[in-house]
Amino acid sequence: QVQLVESGGGLVQAGASLRLSCTASGRAFNNYNMGWFRQAPGKEREFVAGIAWIGVDTYYGDSVKGRFTISMRRDIAKNTLYLQMNNLKPEDTAVYYCAATSRSIVAGTIDYWGQGTQVTVSS
Repeated sequence: QVQLVESGGGLVQAGASLRLSCTASGRAFNNYNMGWFRQAPGKEREFVAGIAWIGVDTYYGDSVKGRFTISMRRDIAKNTLYLQMNNLKPEDTAVYYCAATSRSIVAGTIDYWGQGTQVTVSS
Protein backbone atom coordinates (compact mmCIF):
# COMPACT_ATOMS: atom_id res chain seq x y z
CA GLN A 1 0.00 0.00 0.00
CA VAL A 2 1.22 3.49 -0.93
CA GLN A 3 -0.05 6.60 0.80
CA LEU A 4 -0.20 9.90 -1.12
CA VAL A 5 -0.78 13.21 0.64
CA GLU A 6 -1.06 16.43 -1.37
CA SER A 7 -0.69 20.04 -0.30
CA GLY A 8 -0.19 23.47 -1.82
CA GLY A 9 -3.44 24.31 -3.56
CA GLY A 10 -5.16 27.65 -3.22
CA LEU A 11 -6.72 30.67 -4.87
CA VAL A 12 -4.53 32.84 -7.10
CA GLN A 13 -4.92 35.38 -9.87
CA ALA A 14 -4.18 34.66 -13.49
CA GLY A 15 -0.46 34.86 -14.22
CA ALA A 16 0.56 33.79 -10.72
CA SER A 17 2.47 30.67 -9.68
CA LEU A 18 1.76 27.83 -7.28
CA ARG A 19 3.67 24.74 -6.24
CA LEU A 20 1.88 21.55 -5.34
CA SER A 21 3.52 18.87 -3.23
CA CYS A 22 2.71 15.19 -2.77
CA THR A 23 4.37 12.98 -0.22
CA ALA A 24 4.51 9.29 -1.10
CA SER A 25 5.18 6.70 1.57
CA GLY A 26 4.45 3.09 2.31
CA ARG A 27 5.37 -0.21 0.77
CA ALA A 28 7.77 -0.03 -2.20
CA PHE A 29 6.90 3.64 -2.79
CA ASN A 30 10.16 4.05 -4.70
CA ASN A 31 9.07 1.69 -7.47
CA TYR A 32 6.14 3.67 -8.81
CA ASN A 33 5.81 6.07 -11.68
CA MET A 34 4.15 9.21 -10.37
CA GLY A 35 2.22 12.11 -11.71
CA TRP A 36 -0.52 14.70 -11.48
CA PHE A 37 -4.02 14.67 -12.88
CA ARG A 38 -6.74 17.26 -12.60
CA GLN A 39 -10.49 17.37 -12.83
CA ALA A 40 -12.54 20.48 -13.42
CA PRO A 41 -16.29 20.60 -12.68
CA GLY A 42 -18.25 18.77 -15.34
CA LYS A 43 -15.13 17.47 -17.08
CA GLU A 44 -13.25 14.19 -17.14
CA ARG A 45 -10.05 13.70 -15.20
CA GLU A 46 -7.10 14.92 -17.30
CA PHE A 47 -3.43 13.96 -17.31
CA VAL A 48 -1.24 16.92 -16.34
CA ALA A 49 2.32 15.67 -15.81
CA GLY A 50 4.21 12.48 -15.01
CA ILE A 51 7.65 11.31 -14.00
CA ALA A 52 9.20 7.86 -14.27
CA TRP A 53 10.04 6.00 -11.06
CA ILE A 54 13.76 6.43 -11.68
CA GLY A 55 13.10 10.18 -11.77
CA VAL A 56 14.57 11.00 -15.16
CA ASP A 57 11.87 10.93 -17.84
CA THR A 58 9.08 13.49 -17.58
CA TYR A 59 5.81 13.85 -19.51
CA TYR A 60 3.33 16.70 -19.86
CA GLY A 61 -0.16 17.27 -21.12
CA ASP A 62 -0.36 19.62 -24.09
CA SER A 63 -2.24 22.30 -22.17
CA VAL A 64 0.51 22.73 -19.58
CA LYS A 65 3.70 22.27 -21.58
CA GLY A 66 6.10 25.15 -21.03
CA ARG A 67 4.23 26.37 -17.92
CA PHE A 68 4.29 23.44 -15.49
CA THR A 69 7.30 21.47 -14.25
CA ILE A 70 7.22 18.15 -12.44
CA SER A 71 10.04 16.99 -10.20
CA MET A 72 10.68 14.50 -7.44
CA ARG A 73 12.85 14.45 -4.35
CA ARG A 74 13.86 11.11 -2.89
CA ASP A 75 14.45 10.42 0.80
CA ILE A 76 14.95 7.19 2.66
CA ALA A 77 11.45 7.03 4.09
CA LYS A 78 9.45 8.89 1.44
CA ASN A 79 9.44 10.58 -1.94
CA THR A 80 8.06 14.06 -2.48
CA LEU A 81 6.53 14.91 -5.83
CA TYR A 82 6.26 18.55 -6.89
CA LEU A 83 4.33 20.38 -9.55
CA GLN A 84 5.55 23.91 -10.17
CA MET A 85 2.80 25.79 -11.96
CA ASN A 86 3.68 29.11 -13.59
CA ASN A 87 1.62 31.58 -15.59
CA LEU A 88 -1.60 30.07 -14.30
CA LYS A 89 -4.77 30.56 -16.32
CA PRO A 90 -8.43 30.40 -15.29
CA GLU A 91 -8.75 27.18 -17.29
CA ASP A 92 -6.23 25.57 -14.93
CA THR A 93 -8.88 25.70 -12.20
CA ALA A 94 -9.50 22.14 -11.01
CA VAL A 95 -8.93 19.63 -8.26
CA TYR A 96 -5.42 18.30 -8.69
CA TYR A 97 -4.68 14.70 -7.79
CA CYS A 98 -1.37 13.02 -7.12
CA ALA A 99 -1.13 9.53 -8.60
CA ALA A 100 1.17 6.53 -8.46
CA THR A 101 1.28 3.51 -10.73
CA SER A 102 3.45 0.52 -11.57
CA ARG A 103 2.27 0.88 -15.18
CA SER A 104 2.01 3.84 -17.57
CA ILE A 105 1.38 7.15 -15.83
CA VAL A 106 0.49 8.81 -19.14
CA ALA A 107 -2.13 6.16 -19.90
CA GLY A 108 -3.77 6.84 -16.57
CA THR A 109 -3.68 3.26 -15.32
CA ILE A 110 -3.36 4.33 -11.70
CA ASP A 111 -2.85 2.16 -8.66
CA TYR A 112 -3.07 4.87 -6.00
CA TRP A 113 -4.66 8.33 -5.81
CA GLY A 114 -4.20 11.16 -3.38
CA GLN A 115 -7.18 12.97 -1.86
CA GLY A 116 -6.89 15.96 -4.17
CA THR A 117 -6.14 19.64 -3.65
CA GLN A 118 -8.16 22.53 -5.09
CA VAL A 119 -6.50 25.08 -7.37
CA THR A 120 -8.59 28.10 -8.34
CA VAL A 121 -7.33 30.74 -10.75
CA SER A 122 -9.29 33.96 -11.01
CA SER A 123 -9.24 36.17 -14.08
